[in-house]
Amino acid sequence: MELREIEVFLALSEELHFGRTAERLHLSQSRVSQSIQAMESQVGGALFERSSRRVRITALGAQLRDGLRPGVEQIRRAVTEARDAARGPSGELRIGLLSLGAGGPEFDALVEGFEQRFPACRVEVLEAFPGKALERLRTGELDALVHWLPLRQPGISVGPVLLDAEPVLAVRRGHPLAERGWASVEDLADHAVLDAEGVLPPETIEELTPRFTPSGRPIPRHGREGRMAEVLSLVARGQVVHPTAASVGDHYGHPGVVLVPLRDGSRRRSALAWVTDRPNPALHAFVAFVAAARQPSDAPATSAPPW
Repeated sequence: MELREIEVFLALSEELHFGRTAERLHLSQSRVSQSIQAMESQVGGALFERSSRRVRITALGAQLRDGLRPGVEQIRRAVTEARDAARGPSGELRIGLLSLGAGGPEFDALVEGFEQRFPACRVEVLEAFPGKALERLRTGELDALVHWLPLRQPGISVGPVLLDAEPVLAVRRGHPLAERGWASVEDLADHAVLDAEGVLPPETIEELTPRFTPSGRPIPRHGREGRMAEVLSLVARGQVVHPTAASVGDHYGHPGVVLVPLRDGSRRRSALAWVTDRPNPALHAFVAFVAAARQPSDAPATSAPPW
């Protein structure tokens, strides 16, 4: 019994019409009849009752149909999966950036390289405001997110590091720290920073803008963390200073803002993040592509990709 004969039999059991079955399978009606006759000969009994007006499946035919269908569907799935694997992943991948600076200097080149390696995939890069970014990731509006580290959230995997940059402090032009040319975390007690509570996860806030200086002095908060244009405007008006990554200067500029080294600040690191239990072959391929491109200089991922 050949697979093509089985396909004809299953199609006729659904259509119950030789003409429609022939049209569906792009065969002649005589070929459909011959296939059914061959199967009936092998089985040893009638599979269909035929008349000039209708075709009905017999009890024997129904038994054979129910036994064959799961196996044929499994074969079709296996062939489809093998074909998809040969072609590689496909579809659109939506990646959110908290800021251009978080992506690092190689991010656009990585996206371009991935699309060249997997031409059936398209990557859409979107701005993701920190206060809504993780929510958009969890709801599926974003497939992945470039987020500042550390990031330890339930159900979220953190993959290859994209940025590992020196810390700097954005200050108003003419500010005493700008005149000195550098800053320390201890200096932050004398100058307010933005309040990121509810905008970034607690573990990220504590790393980027801790509550206290090394000597235990509180670091004052003013305003709310926002998009980079809003942040730079506040800095330029002298309302806050802003600890950030040196890479920010490669993407954003403001005539009233200068960046000075934050000598004892923690390095600014970012990485890809995604929902652990949401299957997405294109995303998994992108994470693997980035991990391979970033080796061996980066530290191991916080949690391994699920493949």
